[in-house]
Amino acid sequence: MAIGERIHFFRILRGMTQKYLGMALGFPEKSADVRLAQYENGSRTPKADLTAALAQVLDVSPHALAVPDIDSYVGLMHTLFTLEDRYGLKICECDGELHLRVDVFQGKDAAKLHEMLCAWGEQAAKLKSGEISKEDYDRWRYRYPEFDTTGHWHKVVPSQGLSDLLVEEFKKQSDKEK
Repeated sequence: MAIGERIHFFRILRGMTQKYLGMALGFPEKSADVRLAQYENGSRTPKADLTAALAQVLDVSPHALAVPDIDSYVGLMHTLFTLEDRYGLKICECDGELHLRVDVFQGKDAAKLHEMLCAWGEQAAKLKSGEISKEDYDRWRYRYPEFDTTGHWHKVVPSQGLSDLLVEEFKKQSDKEK
């Protein structure tokens, strides 16, 4: 999905007109709607400073506006392939259903993605149980990681067993080098 589609999505979600959003960004009233239309239809791409301003007015993270190209099935598949290569995302079958999972042993990026997905899962579970509202859930998603109170996204603490194993391996490596 292109940035213009995300701008349009969040503008509609917030109940704003193109003119209102354009004027909130500082465009002259006479051309505010035209400028916004250009960004939404993709004939213009906002620079980083404008993207930051858009995010602020729309009350989302700038990252929520800049998403990969997933507006075609082929584009989506290549995005998933990239996630497999970089973050250890794997496809598997369980009880006749396809699932995506993260191979946390593929490296630190995979482990971080796993922690971030766990934080998302916690919020989704809170929504399902009625602990939080849909608005709170969406606010968490669209401002991620700003409102993530789990701390999963910024730290990965290995288990004691893994820590012991790593220390043992470092000792072995050190002994070999002597």
